Amino acid sequence: MEKHQPKDASELKGKTGLRRLMNAAKYSAQGFRGAWQTEEAFRQEAILACVMLPVAVLLPVTTVEKLLLILGLFIVLIVEILNSAIEAVVDRFGGEIHPLSGKAKDLGSAAVLLALTICAIIWCTILFTNFIL
Repeated sequence: MEKHQPKDASELKGKTGLRRLMNAAKYSAQGFRGAWQTEEAFRQEAILACVMLPVAVLLPVTTVEKLLLILGLFIVLIVEILNSAIEAVVDRFGGEIHPLSGKAKDLGSAAVLLALTICAIIWCTILFTNFIL
């Protein structure tokens, strides 16, 4: 049986209620699956988050500090997914070298670096203040 392909994006709009929520969940799952399958950086960061998440939960720190540690991990994953989306859109419109394409990709990469830096600062600050001082 052949899967129905929408003619254009307007066919995907207008869903409401439970159908909209089910579609949103399906699209999100497709996004996670696509990121895992095609984005090496996302896989590395997701594996690291899977290791660090239980550490954050088990560390003897306050609830707020646990939340900050966990939020830092999720910020990295969110920004990495957004960066991959930017790269996909830029690549979809052509492989030719264009300054704006390069700028968009560079800005996405810079955002990932900032997210990683925020995460590292959070982790280092909490670990240092709780276990070194």
